[in-house]
Amino acid sequence: MNGYLMNTYARLPVRFERGEGVWLWDTEGNRYLDALAGVAVCNLGHAHPAVARTLAEQSRKLLHVSNLFGNEHNEALAGTLDRLLGGGGQVFFTNSGAEANEAAIKLARQYHIERGNTTKYKIISRSISYHGATIGALSMVQ
Repeated sequence: MNGYLMNTYARLPVRFERGEGVWLWDTEGNRYLDALAGVAVCNLGHAHPAVARTLAEQSRKLLHVSNLFGNEHNEALAGTLDRLLGGGGQVFFTNSGAEANEAAIKLARQYHIERGNTTKYKIISRSISYHGATIGALSMVQ
């Protein structure tokens, strides 16, 4: 590992260079089972042909747009999620679990503030669990 990366997660001495399905290969040619699924972002596996094809097709049209703007895909997905969850709600897409936890804290506080109760401020969380690396998410760990 080079000296340019901050060692915030105490990286293990392995460097992965490719993946296929549930398998990862390091720079030495050793094969590993990716039991983390890329920290839950590769739940269809690495180099899945349909995912790679869809990403390539979409990247030729539009790769990324900030949440400050709408697009047909996030609006359609929000509608589908609302319908599957019983309807009448709203969807907030986030970029990470930490951001989702931060939003949940803010929404819970806002809910009580709008009802005139400003004394409810305790957040219940699982102990010895990872809620994200933001100040709010880290403060939930006891």
